[in-house]
Amino acid sequence: MGNAEETRGGDGACERGVERTVFLLAHTGRPAAIRSAELVVRGLLRSGIGVRVLEAEAADIPLPDSASVKTVKEATPQCLDGCELLIVLGGDGTLLRGAEFARASGVPMLGVNLGRVGFLAEAERDDLDKVVDRVVTRSYEVEERMTLDVVVHSNGDVVHTDWALNEAAVQKVSPERMLEVVLEIDGRPVTGFGCDGIVYATPTGSTAYAFSAGGPVVWPEVEALLMVPISAHALFAKPLVTSPSSVLAVEVQPHTPHGVLWCDGRRTVSLPPGARVEVRRGAVPVRLARLHHASFTDRLVAKFALPVSGWRGAPH
Repeated sequence: MGNAEETRGGDGACERGVERTVFLLAHTGRPAAIRSAELVVRGLLRSGIGVRVLEAEAADIPLPDSASVKTVKEATPQCLDGCELLIVLGGDGTLLRGAEFARASGVPMLGVNLGRVGFLAEAERDDLDKVVDRVVTRSYEVEERMTLDVVVHSNGDVVHTDWALNEAAVQKVSPERMLEVVLEIDGRPVTGFGCDGIVYATPTGSTAYAFSAGGPVVWPEVEALLMVPISAHALFAKPLVTSPSSVLAVEVQPHTPHGVLWCDGRRTVSLPPGARVEVRRGAVPVRLARLHHASFTDRLVAKFALPVSGWRGAPH
């Protein structure tokens, strides 16, 4: 949990003289997010919990005039100092944006899905009252999700470092030409082919880009790394699942066009011919707040609306 702050007046209540603070991040380009943010803020304030909001987003949210609502100018890890939780309202893109500075700060993130699928979210928009109640009573648990550390080499030099919660994707830039690559696992070559790209994913990201590319669904508690080719022109171009201690690499062949690296679909860097991208288990996880113990199987069925009618269960 975050460090406590002393209460300095206003209408924020105290808990043994210590004010609790929650950071709220919302995709205010959506009317539903604005309404949801207002409901969450008012619910937290009624229970004496202070709220911190980005200045740009606060301008779009009808916030009450309260000394317990504070704004910050920039979304940096430091803006979460003293916060016990980061609540994120939005779709997958907003949740990944929240993960960027939740990871760096170590503050747990609680996602409320206002988009379509939202595997990173713990609640839906109809659960806002429950979300506020669980935060107020501290009725949530925190779990850690594996991340990826990504290093780009060019001519033997490190030219870029990054990280990802879902996936790191090496992709072609020219639509008319394939990306020629050689795959490597733990310092040994596996295979080479022409393709549209390669997705390296965590179990958390197995239901995102890797899933769309034909990769397996991996339960979050399984510790593993995934390597999934995209539209590969090869006989052996199957998704691979490796140990979490493995080091995965893709070498872009010198004669191939420029490629591009995307991390979580948010951060990108150009890859020159001959670039080498190494991926390994991230040193810093992302901490997610969980409200209930629903199984991942049930979540999978609900998110993808899978047909399960006719199931009778195991015999008693």
